[in-house]
This record gives sequence, structure tokens and C-alpha cells, in this order.
Amino acid sequence: MKQPVRVTVTGAAGQICYSLLFRIASGEMLGKDQPVILQLLEITPALKVLEAVKMELNDCAFPLLRDIICTDDAKVAFTGSEYGLMVGAKPRGPGMERADLLKDNGQIFSTLGKVINEVANPEMKICVVGNPANTNAYILMKNAPNLNPRNISALMRLDHNRAIYQLAKKTNKPMTSVKKMTIWGNHSTTQVPDISHTTIDGEVASGMVDSSWANDEFIPKVAKRGAEVIAARGSSSAASAANGVIDHVRSWVLGTDKNDWVSMAICSDGSYGIEEGLIYSYPVTCKDGEWTIVTGLENSNFITEKMKASEKELLDEALTCSDLF
Repeated sequence: MKQPVRVTVTGAAGQICYSLLFRIASGEMLGKDQPVILQLLEITPALKVLEAVKMELNDCAFPLLRDIICTDDAKVAFTGSEYGLMVGAKPRGPGMERADLLKDNGQIFSTLGKVINEVANPEMKICVVGNPANTNAYILMKNAPNLNPRNISALMRLDHNRAIYQLAKKTNKPMTSVKKMTIWGNHSTTQVPDISHTTIDGEVASGMVDSSWANDEFIPKVAKRGAEVIAARGSSSAASAANGVIDHVRSWVLGTDKNDWVSMAICSDGSYGIEEGLIYSYPVTCKDGEWTIVTGLENSNFITEKMKASEKELLDEALTCSDLF
């Protein structure tokens, strides 16, 4: 059995984490042979609820769960941590725009970045979930210069999974048949779900659907799915977001299938003409805990224009929050 690793989760008493923590403890995220220590961070008023979550985790008697630390002190939560799941953030409610969240959540991630820079493992792998996720990850990265920027990411796997479902539903195929789905850009309505390089049972997916559906229905359906969920349940996606986090980290740590790739928002290296340093979603393959951007894909003018629009949104968001780094 391996030595336990420390996993920090913020906003740990919230709805997403109520679906997330039990799956981490069961070994779904890091593997069935990897013991974990959960270091759970919450605001002070939520500590009582967090203690109840701890009780339930203990009552499951997970063999891999070695310890649970509940705290409202970020330094305690991040000390020695090897994985950071940044879930805690002000949620978006009905009628709210992303701009409403930028400043409030940007301040949270600026503060956490400084703490992580001071006490966390420099090779800590981070997945930012709290919205606006890409810009929050960018702010955190700017405030944590001791961390390897390759290890700071934002969650796009929920969008990736949403896109797979929509395409599988449209073509009446099992979701396991869909490979090489791509989400470019920002976790927002400017994201670019792209089936240009996707296959279904080895066949080119774009040849199995109308281009008008792919461009005019599929892209906005995936991009606005979060708002659709909010309208239906009165709050943001929770269980599906938690599932996306599990998928994201598992692929990153344990590797992607050899004939597939996944979408991750990572620090741009300038690939596809995107501004270097932005936290931007690319198709990536993963092996031995490292990601590699899939290069050499030829994109249409339509997709390229949308990719640049999403890049512009990220640049604008970074400018809006420039006083935080």
C-alpha cells in the first residue's frame, strides 16, 4: 500500500463537496491503492456542518481514508498538501452574470494563492472549480509564484462531459463510442465545444450530424447548460460538477486512454495562437501525472474566431482583476 497523500478541498461543507468527498475517500479519484488524508477548509460559520460531513465520512469506514482535518485556517488546510480542489467560492445564482462574481471570488483566490505559495507542496496539483474558474486559477497562479504553473488548472471536464452527452444523444450512440471531444477556451458561454476532430466508433463525428446543428445548436446548448441547470433547480450544478472534478484529476494523475484526449484549462504555452500564460482550455493527453497539449489540429475559420473570442474574454477578465496580482 502506498503512503497517504494529502488532498485539500475548499468549500468542503457545500453541495458539490457532498458529492465529491465520498468519491475521493473511496479511491475513485486517485486509485484504489492510494490512501488519502482529507484537509477540509470552510468558513467559520460552516464548521458545524463540516463536522457532520466528517462524521458521515468516518461512518462509511473507507479503507483508504486515513485522516480528516476540518479547519477554517487556510494555512492548516494547505500545509504539505499535494492536491488542491478549489471548490469554495461565491456561487452564481439566477440572473447573475459572471462579472458579478469576478471581484468577490478574485479576492478569495488572491488570498488563497498567497497561503498556498507559503505552505503547500511546490508540486501541488490544483483544480479550480469555483467560478469564474479560469480567471480564479489565473489569479491564484499569479499569487503563488513558488508553484509550478503547469500544475494549476481549471475545471472544463464538466463541459467536456456535457458535450459528449449531447453528441451521443443526437447520434443515438453510447457515450463510450464518442472519442476526442474538445472544449476550447473559457468556462463560460464563450467556450467552444468542437466536434471537428471527434470520432464516434472510429468515424468522423462531423459527418454524422448537420453542420447547422453542430454550430447553431450544439455549441450554445453545451455552453449554456449550467444556466439551464440553475433555472431548473435554483442553484448551480453540484453532482455533475463533482463528477467532473473526479474525472479531471483521475485523467491527470492516472493518464488518458491511448486513443482519446480530454479537455483541461491549463496555462497556455501559446499553442494555437492563444496568449501565453492564460488559463485556457485545450485538448490534452495525460501520462505519469503530466499533461501534453494536442498540437497540429486544423481548425476552421468558424472555430478559430470563436477561440479568439473566448481568449479575449479571458484577457478582459484578467484586466478587470489586475489589482489582485
